[in-house]
Amino acid sequence: MSVHILSFLEFFKSRLSRQIALWVFASILVIEGIILVPSYFRRENELLNQLEQVSHATVEALEVLLKQDIYDRTVFEEEVKNITKDSQVVLGLSIYQFDDQLIYQLGEAPKIDLDELKLARIIRQKTFDGKRYDIAWTERHLGGDYTLIVRHDASTVQPELYAFIGRIAILVIIISAFVTSVTMLFLGVTVIAPILRLRDDLIAAGVALSKDREKPDFYSLSVKRDDELGEVMVAFNQMFQRVYKEIAQRKKAEEILRAEQEKSERLLLNILPEMIADRLKQGQINIADGFAEVTVLFADIVGFTEISSRTSPAELVELLNKIFSAFDCLSEKYGLEKIKTIGDNYMVAGGLPLPSTNHAECIAEMAMEMQQEIMKFRDESDIPLSIRIGINSGPVVAGVIGTKKFIYDLWGDAVNTASRMESQGLPGKIQVSGSTYELLRDKYVLEKRGKINVKGKGAMTTYLLIGRKNLTDKFNYRPGIPDLAVDVSAPPPPNTKLDFF
Repeated sequence: MSVHILSFLEFFKSRLSRQIALWVFASILVIEGIILVPSYFRRENELLNQLEQVSHATVEALEVLLKQDIYDRTVFEEEVKNITKDSQVVLGLSIYQFDDQLIYQLGEAPKIDLDELKLARIIRQKTFDGKRYDIAWTERHLGGDYTLIVRHDASTVQPELYAFIGRIAILVIIISAFVTSVTMLFLGVTVIAPILRLRDDLIAAGVALSKDREKPDFYSLSVKRDDELGEVMVAFNQMFQRVYKEIAQRKKAEEILRAEQEKSERLLLNILPEMIADRLKQGQINIADGFAEVTVLFADIVGFTEISSRTSPAELVELLNKIFSAFDCLSEKYGLEKIKTIGDNYMVAGGLPLPSTNHAECIAEMAMEMQQEIMKFRDESDIPLSIRIGINSGPVVAGVIGTKKFIYDLWGDAVNTASRMESQGLPGKIQVSGSTYELLRDKYVLEKRGKINVKGKGAMTTYLLIGRKNLTDKFNYRPGIPDLAVDVSAPPPPNTKLDFF
């Protein structure tokens, strides 16, 4: 029994349940109140009529007395007293002649206004406190020349009315509570409980959608109803199925899009420096920046045309890919920016797009390690590989132009000079210009090659980079290259062959 009571009381925990219960209870009270008001007055009239019935015999005797011709006032008064002495409800009376002259009054005086008697034959009036009840019979009603007003004791009427109201109120409360309870029990089973379960389904659906979980076992799926609430449950399940499917498709599309964006991002960063790529994504076009001093390196594989004639295209591309991939790793290692490759020519720069102070040293270290990589490939592939490297330092303009197949490129005399340092260098050697020599002379061993005639520049003094002076510096020293004390003022060797363009 207690379990059923607790189950029933659970319905009232719902705000909707409490509102329904309140409105049902209040509605019944209002209806009963509307019914009670006329019942109250009807009961009051019944009780007052009972008073009239009790005093009816006394009033009739007085009516008979008033119709008799009694000229002795003393006798008249004695007769009135005798008639009223045994009445339990008559407290007093007043007798008036037709001209409104009071001829006799006994006991408590009634409080009926004589002017009102001119409009009606009988007037009934209750005092404000409800304890007295006055009735007036005019001469028109009595058939004589007198008006009789009698005061009744109505003190028992009000308590009876209160008892009547109390009985009705208790009955109303019992009926209201019973109807409300039955209504709530019915609504709780048929409406409130399913709504609460549907609410739990909505919460579970939200959690499942937000956390990408499997579809829950909804209560609404296990219930078949032929009413509006059943239609709501069907609509909920249809909505969840659609949203669940749409979210799954959207997440799949987002994953595909994310993967493609990552591919595009990696591809873009393989083409452009990250800083430049960010500026392009922000909508900038025709990006161009000036740099006061950078170091540019060109490297070219010596005899590549002859090697390509003896090698299949697939093997040639594979070889170039291995070599240039190793060079790319070196550019990453030293924080340099690979600019481009043209055929068998490799171009890299230091000091951009983010300016640095040790760009020449980084380029020098990379150049020496590039020679080591070439020697390793030569030993592994049995192909007579060697490279010619040229380095120059100076101001350049760097940027991106065009709308198709754009790359990050460099322009300026420093670039042209670096290209000449490579094209007019020596196989297996690293030739640097005078500007680069000034940046490296304190830390590196450089051999003065002498003056060469550079195309478009005339005679220029160039140097060959041999190695680092201090073996304990942070950059790795090239194994196999001795730390020689070279006379940088010595002329070039007599058998040196110079390539002039």
